[in-house]
This record gives sequence, structure tokens and C-alpha cells, in this order.
Amino acid sequence: MNYLKVFKDKKILITGHTGFKGAWLTAWLKLLGAEIIGVSLDIVSNPSHFIEAKLDAGIKDLRIDIRDKSLIEEIALKEKPDFVFHLAAQSLVRESYLNPVETWTTNLMGSLNVLEALRKIDKKCAAVIITSDKCYDNVEWPWGYKETDSLGGPDPYSSSKGAAELLIKSYISSFFSSEDCNVRIASARAGNVIGGGDWAKDRIIPDCVKAWSEDKVVKLRNPNATRPWQHVLEPLSGYLRLAYDLYESRRLHGEPFNFGPPAQQNQSVLELVEVMSNYWDQVRWEDISKKTEQPYESGLLKLNCDKALHEMNWRAVMDFEETISMTAEWYKSFYLNPTTILDLTNSQLEKYTELAKSRGLDWA
Repeated sequence: MNYLKVFKDKKILITGHTGFKGAWLTAWLKLLGAEIIGVSLDIVSNPSHFIEAKLDAGIKDLRIDIRDKSLIEEIALKEKPDFVFHLAAQSLVRESYLNPVETWTTNLMGSLNVLEALRKIDKKCAAVIITSDKCYDNVEWPWGYKETDSLGGPDPYSSSKGAAELLIKSYISSFFSSEDCNVRIASARAGNVIGGGDWAKDRIIPDCVKAWSEDKVVKLRNPNATRPWQHVLEPLSGYLRLAYDLYESRRLHGEPFNFGPPAQQNQSVLELVEVMSNYWDQVRWEDISKKTEQPYESGLLKLNCDKALHEMNWRAVMDFEETISMTAEWYKSFYLNPTTILDLTNSQLEKYTELAKSRGLDWA
């Protein structure tokens, strides 16, 4: 069964639709024939995948602050979505040190406003609220965090995401627990996401492609930090699979889920740069970890995704080499001819879905 067919002709509210993951989710759901209402405060980067691929065509593209409770509720009441994907966030750890209040109000109060808006919906609706792998209280142990592990974090970003998870759990228990409730909610946790279309500040792949496209040196702040890198389409496939399940039954209502690659797929920043450099012509990098003082960022963080495998037969599709290859292909194509980027985006979505189907993933 192709679970993705459920989204055809459905009304889908996406918050943060102009961001990195939001733009890819918008493109995917457009291919699936969904009716999309996008809510974002602004365009988050220049260049922008959302702008370059003209993803605003054929959707409702709204510039609204997720912190504006009355407007978020007004949209929910007016549009009556079948699905909600909440991705709007301040998503950068380093930025959270510079603007902690904005980080907290966006990530916590923004989620609160979405939950309040969901209380106003009186029809069947499935909502996936995306937080982060950094919601966990990371003590840098070598095994993956499970959904039952402690929440929290030392930096404003991580702690705001841990708080959002506590908020989601309490709201589900307080306002969405009755058997006749039409709204079903789950939270999703993912991180270390790479892929074409990300130009966010202080992320390793954007730093590389921006520098190398201008024959500049990439400065590596923490080259020995290890991460379970995954292509952006991996967690998005999990969000879609989870949304389908919520829409069809209450079985997973109220449950949190991790989405990530296998535990053994764990490479350092330096290894990522070295493999990425194989696809680029002019590459240079410099280790600055000992030259400048850096705010705290975790050295090791990975997720245990057994729950998603057991409950939904979801697992990551691509290995590390395939992930880097698809990422490099997207950026090289963009810098050669940005006018073709929508076609490439759609072809990568189709390629990824075919790979998932060939490897026995139910959702494909």
C-alpha cells in the first residue's frame, strides 16, 4: 500500500514552510497533490530553496509570526486543515546564545499557539509537531537516546526544545485524551539533517558549498564532533508516515518518535567534509577549533530509532555515501544553473521514493 496517497486533495497546514525542511516538505506534498497552507515569518536565507524553486506557486503562502496566537487560531478556524506539520522554529544552537528570548518564545510559545489552534479544530485532523534530537539531556553517551530518556539541554535551543516536548505531552493529556477527540497529535525528533537547499548560518554543508563556490577556505569549528548525518528526506518520510497513521487511527496518538539513520552511521565533521570534497573541484578547509573560543555544542549525539521501525516499519533509506552524493548533486546543479532547481528537487523526491520502494519501506 502506498501510504502517501492519503495526502492527495487534503488541506495541509505547514508552519515554517519556507525553511530548509519546510521547503522540501512543501515540494513533496505539492507532488502528492495536496492543498497547502504555509505559515512562515519570512524567508530564512539567501539564497532560498523556497524562492529559487518557486514553491509559492499554487499554495497559500502566508507571512505570519508563529508567536501571534490570534492569527494562528484564525488560520486554523478558517482553513480547517486535515493535517498539520509544525516546523516553525529558531533552529540554530549558536543563534540561541545570541538571542535566547527569541529562541524560547518562538520554540515554546510558538508550539503552544499551534496546540491552542488545534483545540479549535472540530474535524478529524492529524498533527505532527517537530522538535529536535537536541531535546534530550545529552550526556554524550555512546548509545542512541530513546523516546523515554530525559529531556533538557545546556544551551537555550536545546532546553527550549525539551520544554516544547513537555508542553506537547501535557496538552495531549489535558485536552486531547478523550476517545471521541478528532485531533490526533504526535511529536517527532530528528537532527543532523543535510541535503540540498540549506543555506543556514553556521551549518557545515552550507559553509562548505558557499566557500567552495567562491574558492574560499571552510573554517571547521569542531571537526572531531561526530553526528549520525541523514538526508532531509529521511525524517520527512517519517513525518509523513506518522501523519498517515495518526489520520487513520488513534494507535500512535500522543507518542513521540525519533527519526534518524542506523546507529553505526556516525561520522565526524571532518569525515563529512572529506567525502563532500570528492564531489567538488576546488576545496580547502582549516581547523580553527583551537584558535577561537566557541560556545558549547555537543560532541556526540545520536538517536535510537527502534520505535519507528517497530511501530511503522520506518527506517532510513540511504547510506552515508548516497546521502552525500544526492546532497552534492543538488548544490552543484544549483550553482551551475539555479533555474533548473525545481526539476532537480522533484526528481530527487521521486528517486528517493523509488529507492524506498525497492528497499521494502511500507510508506513508499
